[in-house]
Parts: sequence; C-alpha cells; structure tokens
Amino acid sequence: MSFRLLLPLFEELYERYNRRYFVYTDPLFFLYNYKDKQNREIAGFLTSALAYGRVAQIKKSVACVLGEMKPDPYRFLMSGSEKTFSEIFNSFKHRFTTGQEMASVLTGLKRVIEKHGSIEACFISAFTAHKKDIFPSLSSFVKEIQVKEQGTYNSLLPFPSRGSACKRLNLFLRWMIRKDEVDPGGWAGIAPSALIVPLDTHMYKTAAILGMTKRRQPDMKTAIEITEALKILAPEDPVKYDFALTRLGICNDADPLSFINRCRAVTSGIHTYGRNFRYENR
Repeated sequence: MSFRLLLPLFEELYERYNRRYFVYTDPLFFLYNYKDKQNREIAGFLTSALAYGRVAQIKKSVACVLGEMKPDPYRFLMSGSEKTFSEIFNSFKHRFTTGQEMASVLTGLKRVIEKHGSIEACFISAFTAHKKDIFPSLSSFVKEIQVKEQGTYNSLLPFPSRGSACKRLNLFLRWMIRKDEVDPGGWAGIAPSALIVPLDTHMYKTAAILGMTKRRQPDMKTAIEITEALKILAPEDPVKYDFALTRLGICNDADPLSFINRCRAVTSGIHTYGRNFRYENR
C-alpha cells in the first residue's frame, strides 16, 4: 500500500497548522523581524543553532543574542571581532552552549561573509561543488564556519560527517529556502526538493510509528530515509509538512494520537512501530 494514500491527511494537517498564526509557537518568529535577506540569514542561522531544549528557553536565549545585535545583525557582525564578541557574550549561556562558543560562531560567520559575500553564497558554493546534494554540502558548510581547529567541538555546530542528523542546520535551510505562509524564504538557487527533514526525537517517533523508517536511531541516514518517504507525498517539497507535523507536539489543541491512528487506519498494510506510542508535548 502506498504512502500516497496519506496525502489527504497530511494536506489536512498542513492546511490547519501551516499558518502564520502558529509561528508564535516556534523560534522561527524571530526571522519575521528582518525584511532584508542579509539580516534574516544571520538571525536565522543563530536562531536555528540555539534551537535545542525547551521552546521557552530557546526563545529567551535567541532574544538575548539578537537583542545585542539590534537593529542590524549584519552591521553588528561585520564591525565586530572575536575579541569584542567574546566580551559581549562572556556571560551568555544556553544549556550546553557557552558565550565563547557563540563568539567563535559569530567570528566564523563574519569570515564566511567576507569570503563569499553572504551565508547564502557560501552554502550555494558547497551545494554546487557537491552536485546539489545537501548532505555532503553540510559538511563543507560547517568547515567554512569553524574558527578553531577542525574537529573541535562547538555545541552550535554539528559534525555531519559523523552521522549527525543536523536537525538545526536542516531547519535553517528550510526557513531560508522554502517560502510559504510560515517559512519566509529569501535564498535562491536551491530547490526545496533538495532539502532534508529536520529530524528530532519527536519527528522520529512520528515517522517510525507511521512506517516511514525502520532505523532505530534518529541520525542522518534516518533523516534521509524519512525524507524519501515524504517525497512520495510531495516530490518537489518533501519538508512541506515539517512545521505542521511538529505542531502536534506543541499546540494545545492538537491531537497527535488521533492523527496517527487515522494514518494507521489508512496504511494498515504497512509495518509500524510502537503500539503503546506516547506522544509527549514539547
């Protein structure tokens, strides 16, 4: 039985939750403060990099960082140095992320913009070099941003080559490449069809119970497998349903178990996991 049979249910979910109104439930709302692309991509990268942990804490940390950069993140970045960034964010802390890690990433972003002209141009250069394949492009992109010795750990930067699902980087790409009522877009030259689903634990559980993956851990291979399943529903835009699906674990009016059971009823011939599945709100 084809996953295509799920299309009406996914479209229904998309129509319900993929609305500007629900952006307030997501750190994405910070990007709407920036009309120009050069500021939005900086704000978007930093917001997505901090998008781990509870939403309330993420919003607080992002507000702190972008508050220091007001009203022009681009000007702040290009007029600063690693020393000034370190001084400004000396006391910054977001879960495992330190102010020094933030200063290092800001320095790396400044260097990328000086070299390529923009974060967009940097990523497109990697994307083109890797024959329009997002996964290897992510590794090249991260290496460009790294300031310290290659391989040095920074909680704001993943290691794609080590199998990380790169949820936050893929989230950033979704925000900048897609454009609809939720995602503001701004980047050109990369088709939404190339995107990989931003995979976290909640998305993994939903995808696994619907039979979109048989893998046992939410790594990059799993993210790609789930993306391929979603391409059956939306070949040109596989991450189209990401925002709506993640509202199932966030919005108070959401009923994730009802949605999952309706999908199961349609795809009863497909193997699924977790009969006692519990969906915990974020």
